[in-house]
Amino acid sequence: MVRPTTLISSVRLNRYLGLDILLASETFQHTGNFKFRGAWHMASNVPHHHLLTSSSGNFGQALAFACQQLNKRCTVVMPDDSVMVKVEAVREFGGSVELVDTRKITRDARVAELARQFPDAYVASSFDDDLMITGNSTLGRELAKLKGDVDAIIAPISGGGLASGVLKGLRSEGADIPLIGAEPLLANHVTRSFRAGRIVRDKEESKTIADGARTTSLGERNWEILKTGLAESIEVQEAQIRDAVRLLFHLANLKAEPTGALAVAAILIQPERFHGRRVCCVISGGNVDAPVFSSLIG
Repeated sequence: MVRPTTLISSVRLNRYLGLDILLASETFQHTGNFKFRGAWHMASNVPHHHLLTSSSGNFGQALAFACQQLNKRCTVVMPDDSVMVKVEAVREFGGSVELVDTRKITRDARVAELARQFPDAYVASSFDDDLMITGNSTLGRELAKLKGDVDAIIAPISGGGLASGVLKGLRSEGADIPLIGAEPLLANHVTRSFRAGRIVRDKEESKTIADGARTTSLGERNWEILKTGLAESIEVQEAQIRDAVRLLFHLANLKAEPTGALAVAAILIQPERFHGRRVCCVISGGNVDAPVFSSLIG
């Protein structure tokens, strides 16, 4: 069911940056985002017929689609300011959506309430779940084939599901390619966690434009993998995220959502540090509302 990632080397983008960048795009994955890798592995390996989760959108629609294929039920708790294209996609794939005001109740708190109402449901984490990490490791195994051809991989990071999966996949194939995380400065709990040597949690969800990176902390399972394996975490500002979305569209003909463009945004901060190195940037997804995307690329 999982589609292989799409590798793109854009002559125009590389010429503009003066760098050698390889894009690993998950925008053509089922449901337009890497999340389907973990969602499919999870939904197809648990015996439960009802899966319950919280999501800003990408995992929700990935899990809804996976459940639809397996004739299972899916309920997704989402913030009431979620990107509408993601809300509509969850419903299109047969998932039930419950929108919550995160200023009054967190997504996880509402999931906990629903779990008490549906004790037979499987409570699925979009990142802090061994099944999710293993599913995402399929991307790492694919990127392991680039061993000797790239000097580093940069991937978006927030809860850590993607990064820990990529790292697990690289390790399983014996590929010692350094993995760098990219996160919004407005939601920089990963960088702060590495500085503190422990998981640091945000008090509330950030309002970064990278809505897929609004998770308030790394997952426990993800931290155990990443604390000794992630090379570093780069903080990027909102302006760089916007620039990255625009450059990917105009120079690489690629539609990326703001979270999906984080890896390229990380390069825009200090492009000179990547001179003479071939870097693979994971473009994690392309699900973005048309009005928002139009405002970013104009």
